[in-house]
Amino acid sequence: MSGVHIAPPEQQPASFAFTPENLEAAKQIIAKYPEGRQQSAVMPLLDIAQRQHDNWLPQAAIRYIAEMLGMPVIRVLEVASFYTMYNLAPVGKHFVQVCTTTPCWLRGSDKIVAACKKHLGIGLGETTPDGQFTLVEVECLGACVNAPMMQIGDDFYEDLDEDSTGKILEALKRGERPKPGPQNGRLSSEPLGGPTTLTSFNPPASAGGSDD
Repeated sequence: MSGVHIAPPEQQPASFAFTPENLEAAKQIIAKYPEGRQQSAVMPLLDIAQRQHDNWLPQAAIRYIAEMLGMPVIRVLEVASFYTMYNLAPVGKHFVQVCTTTPCWLRGSDKIVAACKKHLGIGLGETTPDGQFTLVEVECLGACVNAPMMQIGDDFYEDLDEDSTGKILEALKRGERPKPGPQNGRLSSEPLGGPTTLTSFNPPASAGGSDD
């Protein structure tokens, strides 16, 4: 757990419990697993807890889920501290994760990070004074063909450059929701220059023969 940022005691709530709606959702998820395998629900339950608690997981939520699934607390904490999708300390309303793994780096992720720093006025691992943005770098976000990219909340923004990155962040500041996906006009992950194969359709001649 070296390097994992866990909120200090003064930021930790004394208790945590799912809302009735989230408790019902958690029960439905647990029911999907065979008898004796309910602990496999730990990841989706952590996600529900994080969404309920302002996008971060307090220690009380870790203990709550451990008790619900009959797991040692340390095992739940191991999961929560391993994956970057979980936050163990408060983060901004807009959680900006810039991919800096090799494909994105080769396509200019350094410039994306620099643009984020410029428009947000913070460095990696920091949160803006108004609590609106947190900026971090992460490993592969899984859309290498659309590199460079970043994830903000549940939305993925791909095919970025410095200008499009700035426009996304400024739109979020205004309370808008920028359109996710490629930012350069590309459709999904099609070739940038358009399709290079199967560009026309020539139906085969009729296979029917003579009745003679």
